[in-house]
Amino acid sequence: MQVHASQTGQAVLHRQSGPHRCGARALSHRRRTQRGQRLQVQVQATAEVLSRPDTHIHADRFNFKGYMASRAELVNEALEASVPLQYPEDVVESMRYSLLAGGKRIRPALCLAACELVGGSIDQAMPTACAMEMIHTMSLIHDDLPSMDNDDFRRGKPTNHKAFGEDIAILAGDALLSLSFEYIARETQNVPPERVLRVVVEVGKAVGAEGLVAGQVVDIKSEGGNGTVGLETLQYIHEHKTAALLVASVVSGAILGGASEMEIQRLRKYSTCIGLAFQVVDDILDITQTTEQLGKTAGKDLTSDKTTYPALLGLERSKEVAEELIKDAKDALAMYDEVKAAPLIGLADYILSRTH
Repeated sequence: MQVHASQTGQAVLHRQSGPHRCGARALSHRRRTQRGQRLQVQVQATAEVLSRPDTHIHADRFNFKGYMASRAELVNEALEASVPLQYPEDVVESMRYSLLAGGKRIRPALCLAACELVGGSIDQAMPTACAMEMIHTMSLIHDDLPSMDNDDFRRGKPTNHKAFGEDIAILAGDALLSLSFEYIARETQNVPPERVLRVVVEVGKAVGAEGLVAGQVVDIKSEGGNGTVGLETLQYIHEHKTAALLVASVVSGAILGGASEMEIQRLRKYSTCIGLAFQVVDDILDITQTTEQLGKTAGKDLTSDKTTYPALLGLERSKEVAEELIKDAKDALAMYDEVKAAPLIGLADYILSRTH
């Protein structure tokens, strides 16, 4: 504690008054108060959004656009509360800049929908849903760096390192990744601890050297491959770099909601298929849409000489592959009532039909 005080005393002293012990008690009380406020915001937001008619699923009509808008609003409220402004402001503002920059919120929506499908509730899955978006945001910040994809725009705005510098951008990504696991463990309520632990393991595997990192490494090493990258390697890249986090989102939601092992297996298949389809569609959009439509630089795959599904299979066959994957994904949900599965079915269809 003495080392901590000597290194950060000046930064703390200008924010607190009184003896060190009183300051520590005040800080502890403030943290408890902030946590209570975050939980209150989540509960209030959940109740308010769920009271709207568009958020309820009816057998004769499912308003997917309304469903996604309500879920995005709910997730955005929770994300806003998850990273409050505090010292040091530079890194926190960098975290918030990318985390709160909008986006489709597909991963949180998948997590919430899977939890509800198996009988769980939104409040049980919301911390993990937020964590998935934190991890996804981290991957975008790092992916855009000059040493990686070297991109200047993301979601129609300058990339994080362009706005804050490479050093702060790297640290902001690191902070979001570590916060994601803390957030799952600290904020998940009314779920048996063994389920929470299983989710932490599931997410950790999806992000690390067996998941996202593995896919990113193989992707980097495959650039400029001059046709040496085959379909098997390309599928490995997409399964790990893109699909892994989508799978973790769905499976984690199912675990939190109390799914059986059979349900988890089926939902893992569903999410693997939509994860692969997501990247196939991404490959297609990269050569068929403009930078303005995508909100990021179009044609990056061509300029970096990346192997893609259109490059290997052609544009039309790539579209067929995406359609086949989405059909397989929806087939995996056949055991569920169509009304209850409507959000996941709608998300699968959206992934196939999206334009950005």
